[in-house]
Amino acid sequence: MAEGALTAAMLGDIAAFGGLFLTAFAAATILPLQSEALLAGLLVAGAQSPVALILVATLGNVLGSVVNWLLGRGIDRFRDRRWFPVKPTVLDRAAVRYHRYGRWSLLLSWAPVIGDPLTMVAGVLREPLWSFVAIVTAAKAARYLALSSAVLNWL
Repeated sequence: MAEGALTAAMLGDIAAFGGLFLTAFAAATILPLQSEALLAGLLVAGAQSPVALILVATLGNVLGSVVNWLLGRGIDRFRDRRWFPVKPTVLDRAAVRYHRYGRWSLLLSWAPVIGDPLTMVAGVLREPLWSFVAIVTAAKAARYLALSSAVLNWL
């Protein structure tokens, strides 16, 4: 084999890790995707390190949430426009709830249905990026770790 050629195993790893990253990234946005099934399948297949898979899924999912945060930061300037999808009064109520529970509500960023909008609201309400990333990373890593523990019977 020629030096520098990619082996089938290397191509498999690239496909597995790349596909998992992209799926986890997209799943954290408003796209209706689930990364958990792919992660579980890769864990069961056993061709890659479980720790590496958890790290890649977490990184992709957190970066997708950062996109939501950025969208929230930018979309707020349009809140008074007639075409804006959320009425200012609804956004104000969301702000009150968010401030009541504070940044710790981002621990629910992993949850279906509410997690993705919550990360966008955090951007609208100017949650600092450092605290956003720290809390969202903890929440999403815990979810992938719990899933992996269940799939691999680590308990």
